[in-house]
Amino acid sequence: MAQGRTGSGRTQLVPEVHSLLDNMKYEIAEDMDLGVHQGSEDYWGSVSSKNCGKVGGEMVKRLISMAENEMLNGKTP
Repeated sequence: MAQGRTGSGRTQLVPEVHSLLDNMKYEIAEDMDLGVHQGSEDYWGSVSSKNCGKVGGEMVKRLISMAENEMLNGKTP
C-alpha cells in the first residue's frame, strides 16, 4: 500500500500522526468500557456502530479543543 494511504483509499494529511490518533481512539474506547484494547488488530466487530460513532465524535471534539487551545496560544493550525 502506498505511504499515507489507508485501506479505504483515503490519504492521510499527516501520516506520521496515525499512531497518536490510534492511541487516542483506544483511550476513548477504554473510557467508554467498550471492550476493545490496543493491539486487538483493530477488530471492532463486537462494538455497535453507535458506539463506534461515539468514539469518533469524541476524537473530533478533542482535536477541535486542541486546535482551539493552540490558536489561543498564538499558534496557527
